[in-house]
Amino acid sequence: MTVDLQRPEGAVSADDVTVVKLGGRIGARVDGVRLGAALGDDVVARVRAALLEHKVIFFRGQHHLDDESQIAFAEQLGTLTTAHPTVNTGSAKVLSLAANKGMAANSWHTDVTFVDRVPAISVLRGVTIPAYGGTTNWANTVTAYEALPQPLKALVDELWAVHSNDYDYAASTENAEEKQDENLQFSRAEFARVTFQTEHPVVRVHPETGERALVLGHFVKSFVGLNSAESSALFNLLQARVTKLENTIRWSWAEGDVAVWDNRATQHYAVADFDTQRREVRRVTVAGDVPVAIDGRRSIVREGDASEFAHLDELIS
Repeated sequence: MTVDLQRPEGAVSADDVTVVKLGGRIGARVDGVRLGAALGDDVVARVRAALLEHKVIFFRGQHHLDDESQIAFAEQLGTLTTAHPTVNTGSAKVLSLAANKGMAANSWHTDVTFVDRVPAISVLRGVTIPAYGGTTNWANTVTAYEALPQPLKALVDELWAVHSNDYDYAASTENAEEKQDENLQFSRAEFARVTFQTEHPVVRVHPETGERALVLGHFVKSFVGLNSAESSALFNLLQARVTKLENTIRWSWAEGDVAVWDNRATQHYAVADFDTQRREVRRVTVAGDVPVAIDGRRSIVREGDASEFAHLDELIS
């Protein structure tokens, strides 16, 4: 037997990594990788390539991960943000998303679009998974844009939207009367204790692939230049394009699963259909840049300072 003295025990090479495509437009499972620190440049490059191609990738059987090793893995993908701009679950880098009834994330969204520096990548680890329900769906916002008819492309190419965290989670979901703050992990007051508002282009140019992606989701409050009725009608029309079933993938979690998604090219939706079982997933976030429109203009801050969440001068271009 030949021993590779240059490779740490338990490490793999890029040749050991297998990418299994799960959907025509989005999603792949990555096998042959034990996530953690010091994966090696070739393996990280293989993982990143799979992510950029498939938008969300899944790793099974990562039971060995804890917060520290999840962070160590995520740091190989880029500079990390703090856990969240407003809410606190006790960790500087890890956001615990736990529920045993309702979930604030059960509507389609892209993470933290209410700030100017939209996160690049999210790394989510399944910690406590219910016996049934609790799946997560992702949608590809690149293919959603590509499939738009030309008249809609002409409209959205120059359209801008105001995103804000100052909204009522309960009112944004079905059965709002039944979903009071006490049933949610984060109250509206906590989530919006600092108000952020940012104008983003509805179509951004992906900084790594050059693809065009729609920037929408439930943080959108209005479109610049349109009134509330017009904004609502147009938002619903565009969101229906994003979440068309052919454009999505649904993941049934098992404990030890890890999902990694490109937040610049996706939306996601956590399904609150697990009755009163406990569900906990833990998220680490890789910082991103300020979105750039087709014409080169960058997103504009209306309210709030997100510099403590992510320091733009530290990001890897």
